[in-house]
Amino acid sequence: MAAASLTLTIKVKPNARQSVLEQLADGSWVAQLKAAPVEGQANQELIALVARHFGCAKAAVSIRSGATGRMKRVRVETA
Repeated sequence: MAAASLTLTIKVKPNARQSVLEQLADGSWVAQLKAAPVEGQANQELIALVARHFGCAKAAVSIRSGATGRMKRVRVETA
């Protein structure tokens, strides 16, 4: 059985009061992160948040593009 993958485009809002990942009515994703965008902290928090949301390991989540911007393409490997 081959592993499937899912690619999401997520708009990231750092320095939020709490970390939340939500899908909007139009199908787009928004992540509010407590971490500041300093030294990759926000990216690490985003990976952990996506992994928790989809119930997979952090190693199964990777940022494919947009690592330094607010719009990120994130890939999730599912079993």
